[in-house]
Amino acid sequence: MQIGIVTPAPAGSTYGNRITATRWASILKRLGHQVSISQAYKDQALDVLIALHARRSYQSIKRFHRKRPTLPIVVTLTGTDVYQDLARDERTAQSLEWATRIVALQPKALHRLKPNLRAKALVVFQSVENRKRPKRKHRVGDVFVVTVIGHLRQVKDPFRAAQAARLLPNVSRIRIVQVGAAMTTAMAQRAQIEERNNSRYQWLGEVSRSRALTVLSKSDCCVVSSRMEGGANVMSEAIVAGVPVLASRIDGNTGILGVDYPGLFNVGDTKGLARLLREVETNERFRENLHRRVKALAPLFEPKREERAWAELIDGLRPGLTPAVKTNRLVSGFVWSKVS
Repeated sequence: MQIGIVTPAPAGSTYGNRITATRWASILKRLGHQVSISQAYKDQALDVLIALHARRSYQSIKRFHRKRPTLPIVVTLTGTDVYQDLARDERTAQSLEWATRIVALQPKALHRLKPNLRAKALVVFQSVENRKRPKRKHRVGDVFVVTVIGHLRQVKDPFRAAQAARLLPNVSRIRIVQVGAAMTTAMAQRAQIEERNNSRYQWLGEVSRSRALTVLSKSDCCVVSSRMEGGANVMSEAIVAGVPVLASRIDGNTGILGVDYPGLFNVGDTKGLARLLREVETNERFRENLHRRVKALAPLFEPKREERAWAELIDGLRPGLTPAVKTNRLVSGFVWSKVS
């Protein structure tokens, strides 16, 4: 099949949507398909269109639907699609109506869909290649590294960990290492000011994905403080690396970690995050509990699992097949059956 992936994220960028598009292209090529990635659909001869972001890829979805109304469209939901635009944006709703299949990145996103849309939706967890994490044995005086990885924008609440670190006692050895490009001049200035005034904070700026993964794998803990997420790449990367996670209590995080995960804090709760940071630094039992929890989730993000999901999805788009989707708390299973 000729498959086109459209994403608003530009080529060469380290935006999560571009990373996802690139990984999916590799998977689909391994499955024997011809695959292209672009920011917009421009009347290419395609058998399938895969669009990341229902709202921002609306024009591409609309154009493909009008040019090739009988051919399948797969729409991938982002956090802003599910938790912001779905309830109030007509373009998002229309993109999902036109979609043949809808892909969510974590199970709780399915609950936000109307029954007719949920019937054609499925969950595909974002896989990560397993990288050996160096063992860290802490000695008195060692720095306890906490990473925050993701571009600096409001929806990520990027400075929550830095603010929480200011509340820690003087004896704490925690150091916040932030990785990601500032999306505005104001964000860059905020990071620079924080770095000057907060001895526990370091901003590395934008780095390559490989470098970001290395920083993550060498850290003691990772904070995902987002106000809104569809299913963050860094979450699956931390889980596979075996790095304990502290995360905001939003559906995009609890849909992966579970609602009973012990490392959750309320959105914007600086004091709550500070308490968790101190606990993960000083309480080995708590830290090991988080480690066990993320280790148990790691199989969800195995590359072969994501590859199987895409193989079944694409096969189900062929004439004569229709999907029967079964879901549970953590993962969707897909059974493709003949149309009677």
